[in-house]
Amino acid sequence: MLYVVKMGWQEPGHPERVDSVLRYALQNVPHTVIDSLAPFVALCTRRSGGEDLRFLFAINLARGGLNMAYARMISFLSQHVHCLEGCCGAVVVDGADELFTKKIGREMIFMANRSGCAFPGKPLVEATGSLYNFTIQARVRGVDNLGAYQEGVRQLVEKLLSFATPPECGRRVLALHASSRRTSNTLLLWEMVRRYLTASRVEEISLRNGAVVDCRGCSYEACLHFGERGDCFYGGIMVEQVYPAVRQCDTLVLICPNYNDAVGANIMAFFNRLTALFRTDWQTFSKKRVFALIVSGYSGGDIVAEQIIGALNCNKNFILPGHFALMETANEPKSILRCPGIEERAELLARHIDMK
Repeated sequence: MLYVVKMGWQEPGHPERVDSVLRYALQNVPHTVIDSLAPFVALCTRRSGGEDLRFLFAINLARGGLNMAYARMISFLSQHVHCLEGCCGAVVVDGADELFTKKIGREMIFMANRSGCAFPGKPLVEATGSLYNFTIQARVRGVDNLGAYQEGVRQLVEKLLSFATPPECGRRVLALHASSRRTSNTLLLWEMVRRYLTASRVEEISLRNGAVVDCRGCSYEACLHFGERGDCFYGGIMVEQVYPAVRQCDTLVLICPNYNDAVGANIMAFFNRLTALFRTDWQTFSKKRVFALIVSGYSGGDIVAEQIIGALNCNKNFILPGHFALMETANEPKSILRCPGIEERAELLARHIDMK
């Protein structure tokens, strides 16, 4: 069953525009519209676990990225972290100006995922106030920018309705890190998780010590040329080890300490260098899942999780399974071992990876 959850229709922005886009995208698609929080809460609290519910979250943003209905939705999700177990979703954000659409869309995905909602690859369609962000898509499709927006949402609805996690996921796991085993709480957390993996074959690759040269921004044509050969102009460990491992895996686990409220430099370089492979393998990426282990010294794990969502789910087409990120706080070396309940949470993530 498809539910269209509309937020902010009583606020300034472009409610008429996004309404027209939704009408176009949902032609002949059976669906139920939810236009306030109360029926959404009722649906989440009364549903049985076996229902196949699909949510299209549609957000109308006023200038400055404001939306009180969205704020109430986030408040509910933050307090009910299992209310969307077994559901899947996609997001449409229509903004009144040129900012905030991606920020709000990414946050919506994170909060719903934290409550158990899965997302297919590229689950976000965002429209800035001018629709300028659709210029390239409009040129490719031979339509105007509004037409490209309409087609983008129509294709998103089709993707949401057909989405299913491939049954073979969880058999071949690739774990990437760039940490020192001597001091890393994040690697200690991964070792806990790995002990509980029973159904998966695991390959682990370290990207430490400048092993990954960051992308220098080749032209689209050059990147495509190298990508077609499974190669990259800058070569190195990315081409020799990481590309083949990414191609072979069905599940990617990122082991990410929080560095200055971001992933570390080598993990960021991995995101950037993955573009060459994505140019030619984007369809296979849509059949792979991504998980993350994130340890912060003080706070900010949510910021890192959203960065991973933006890079790999929204941009690189990876599936985002429910509860994709295990986020912990630990400062001193080995202090992760003293976090209350950490073994139980590590075992639960392993079960998610193994698809048990």
